[in-house]
Amino acid sequence: MKTSQPVALVTGSTSGIGAAIARRLSLDGYAVVLHSRSSVEVGHALASELGSATYVQADLANDADRVKLIREAIAAWGRLDVLVNNAGISRVIPHADLAAATPDVWHELHEVNVIAPFRLVAEAEAALREAAARGRPGCVVNVSSHAGVRPKGASIPYAASKAALNHVTRLLAVSLAPDIRVNAVAPGLVDTPLTAGWTQAQQLWKERAPMRRAASPEDIAQAVALLVASDYLTGEILLSDGGLNLT
Repeated sequence: MKTSQPVALVTGSTSGIGAAIARRLSLDGYAVVLHSRSSVEVGHALASELGSATYVQADLANDADRVKLIREAIAAWGRLDVLVNNAGISRVIPHADLAAATPDVWHELHEVNVIAPFRLVAEAEAALREAAARGRPGCVVNVSSHAGVRPKGASIPYAASKAALNHVTRLLAVSLAPDIRVNAVAPGLVDTPLTAGWTQAQQLWKERAPMRRAASPEDIAQAVALLVASDYLTGEILLSDGGLNLT
């Protein structure tokens, strides 16, 4: 099926930040390709809700699934203009507990948080370059973390994977310009069901962040939409932590 609408693929988009990004881009006029690893029914329901949307299931730890995801996303609408690499995984390990950060944990996080986004960009490159031929650069937005910028985060392997993703973002911005822009959003604490019990972090943001609160998923979606809307910004890591990094 061909469409004259621009098309955006948002990975990990059946809940939380990813769902908010998908909804925002849909409102901004994009046909959306939704994705998740396991919540298939939710994905199909959200696709029906958004209208110009479709859903693809894929496990981003598996390279064959990465290839399948991009191919099915392009096949669904006949084009791909925007790729939002939102899907990621985390493991909570105290930074001082070095023994708990096993090689398996390092490999697992690096595979999904660094290699998967890179491989999705590589598979989508030709389609994103075609977007530039239509008049606007193709666009990639990686969802990183403030843990990739500052020595914080759920675990050292997680923070290191996000720091690597930030550098991959800059490297790709240089390599793929001017046809494809590559940026990242680096959220701090975001209010989702996953973080509801993080009382210490919630208190920290209320007391020390200049904005006196954690981000909502919609706040991060707005930051992503800003980077998608710009035809000039590339190689930026947009720290979205309510100013906590200033304190």
